[in-house]
Amino acid sequence: MHTCPKLNTRAHNGLMRAIQAMSPGSADVLAWNEVDRPACGPDDVIVQLHAAGVNFIDTYRRSGVYPMDYPHIPGAEGSGTVVEAGANADIAVGAKVAWAFSHSSYAEFVAVPAKECIPVPDGVDLDIAAALPLQGLTAHYLVRSTYEVKAGDTILITAGAGGVGGLVIQLAKLHGAQVITTVGSPEKAEIAVGHGADHVLDLSTMSDLTTEIPAAVRAIVPEGLAASYDGIGKDTFDGTLACVKPRGIQVLFGGASGQVAPFDLQRLNAAGSIFITRPSLGAYIATREELRWRAEELFSAIAAGDLNVPIGLALPLSEAQRAHEALEGRETTGKVILRAH
Repeated sequence: MHTCPKLNTRAHNGLMRAIQAMSPGSADVLAWNEVDRPACGPDDVIVQLHAAGVNFIDTYRRSGVYPMDYPHIPGAEGSGTVVEAGANADIAVGAKVAWAFSHSSYAEFVAVPAKECIPVPDGVDLDIAAALPLQGLTAHYLVRSTYEVKAGDTILITAGAGGVGGLVIQLAKLHGAQVITTVGSPEKAEIAVGHGADHVLDLSTMSDLTTEIPAAVRAIVPEGLAASYDGIGKDTFDGTLACVKPRGIQVLFGGASGQVAPFDLQRLNAAGSIFITRPSLGAYIATREELRWRAEELFSAIAAGDLNVPIGLALPLSEAQRAHEALEGRETTGKVILRAH
């Protein structure tokens, strides 16, 4: 067994500290407990946590929206240092890695399948590496694969002040596109402009999104959009769909306002043979090669200074309850992370 020389006494005794959701409920069900350290399977590595990213999916699993077995250790992404490697793992002890799909990242030690590890290159801070995977990989597949944005395109991305929206703006600008985005307040408009958006539509000033979004977009680009990326869903879908040019694409990648109801596919015909898709991250990192490609492009952009991943709140791991309350209360801008040390 490979071990890290800095492991504490609890770790040597097979114990660690972790955040557990003791039962489904609000943030106050989260407890800072001593638990068994995870075992290292033959295809896994054990990572000593540097930081865990905090995401809304963590709150859904904590609250019972997504049923889990309780007590449950939340956390879907993070970064840290490999301290133990299984017999089949091809990652060395001491390597810096990040990950996107472990379900127990709010812990001092995390078992991660080696095939899901993302190598963190020199020059990329581990705080950024913890904040990037879920939102960064999502933004990357949207801009590079679901529709490959290119110079001369005009695209729309909803919620441009949010984590995914801000990264989509930056990546689309890197590839030469004009970017229109929506926000929910004047304050968020300033954030979206800071990300590089060319045009910002403040939805708080609109009373009929179905007609006012396409009117505002077509005042900028009369022929319509090459691609519309909608992560809000029910409230904005009809309006963003009406912005797409003939043979363009509507990408519905989330439902922050609720799910879109079934609709008549003939609408796509009438709008000029436009395409529509409902993608999800898992299908776009289905192979290790694709995961590594996406991560390498993101980390290269960060290292070059072309991609900014703002961290709005960094708290100790033991204060996960406060982090969840801030996230659910919409008190933060930028990514929320929990540091193990």
